[in-house]
Amino acid sequence: MVRLFVLIVCSFFSTTAFSVPLNTLEAMLPAGSQLALSVYNVNSGQQLVERDDDILLPPASTQKVVTALAASLYLPSDFSFETKVLQSGKDIVFKFGGDPTLKRKDLQLLVSALKAKGINQIRGDVWLDGEIFTGYERAVGWPWDILGVCYSAPSSAISLERNCVQGSIYSNKGQRQTRVFVPEHQPIEISTDALAVTKAQQQTQHCDLELNYNDSNHYQLSGCLVHRSNPLPLKFAIQNPQKYVSDVLAAELRKAAITVKGNIRLGSPTNQDRVIAVHKSAPRDALLNTMLKRSDNLIADNILKTLGHRYFKQPGSFSNGAAAIKAILKQQTNIDLNTAVIVDGSGLSRNNRMTATQLMSVIQYVYSHPQLGVLAMLPVSGVDGTLKYRSSVRHAPLKNKLTAKTGSLYGSYNLAGILKNNQGQDVLVVQLVTNYHIPKSDDRPSNVASPITQFERELYQALLTSSLTTH
Repeated sequence: MVRLFVLIVCSFFSTTAFSVPLNTLEAMLPAGSQLALSVYNVNSGQQLVERDDDILLPPASTQKVVTALAASLYLPSDFSFETKVLQSGKDIVFKFGGDPTLKRKDLQLLVSALKAKGINQIRGDVWLDGEIFTGYERAVGWPWDILGVCYSAPSSAISLERNCVQGSIYSNKGQRQTRVFVPEHQPIEISTDALAVTKAQQQTQHCDLELNYNDSNHYQLSGCLVHRSNPLPLKFAIQNPQKYVSDVLAAELRKAAITVKGNIRLGSPTNQDRVIAVHKSAPRDALLNTMLKRSDNLIADNILKTLGHRYFKQPGSFSNGAAAIKAILKQQTNIDLNTAVIVDGSGLSRNNRMTATQLMSVIQYVYSHPQLGVLAMLPVSGVDGTLKYRSSVRHAPLKNKLTAKTGSLYGSYNLAGILKNNQGQDVLVVQLVTNYHIPKSDDRPSNVASPITQFERELYQALLTSSLTTH
């Protein structure tokens, strides 16, 4: 009896010693940070945590799970983006369907199809038809200062090479002036007046490398760049996709020795008589897999517009695409996102707002309907996608235990997915951290993890061992 009592007492103190209060974890975040957290144990059917889960916060890229769910429910499994070449009298029409994965070699094959049909001269005009989409190519709430980088490439029906081009900037030792390089096959122009400086000079002058651009796809680098032994790779978002594709197509037609008597024009002629060739993208699930694993913004936004186009039977836009997603989820899953603010499909807009409860309802549906395939598309901690190198969860014991979509914006660090705990139980988690800012005076040693990394590591380890408490 005494031994049994001792065991009970030891068990009690062991459990108490290993309990991890949520307030203690939240205190790891910088002052002013806000946490919304929803945790649900599937096996027990218990809601373990409901911390500010009814507050509307920026979902960032966790919103892509919402886009993926709507697409998997509404688009047929054999759906693919199509790019067609048609003949209309003397004219040739390149009809773009919003394919965010269309490559230059795909365009070359479409031009080759013209040649194969014996078309060596186009007596009329060449049309670029992108009328499947309408309205803004950048959603409301996309910050102006990131529009030049590829993760905010414009969402356009006429797209090529992910609407992204590459270049590089060089700083030669002993020289103040930088220089730039861009491959000849990319019809863009890059110039620089940025100065090469030392690290100390950069800090004294409060100087950074800055990018300006215009609708002619001209990019200007200015400011300063710390001296580098190797060139700095750069990726620029195409500012005018229609001009870029027009310039590329003109080059490919010349390369194929096909002359054009008329002009390359935007729009479409009245009649489009004969289909000459069709290029199809990968099917729906392959697109969604790439979108979720890599957090691909362009795929997400073009899928949103496609949903708007198909659901409302009109040219797709950010506006009708967002409305379509809400309608599809309400009708087919009874998930009510009426109070959510959905502006785009990617989560890039700072105007998007969702609650942890709303995201949890999406995660629960994805989890309980594995046949849709969305669950298997989510990144896995320490294994693939955007969780492969996430410091907080990439190593043991959390490696391969968390399947989730990440989401990051300035001041926001989010996760939404499923954790397999040490009891073999599935725990659904939605974490929204916003207003996260580390003071510039932070003197943390370089070998000490950031507050968000420490917070996430301790949170998910506590969920792994079922030791998290809310008291």
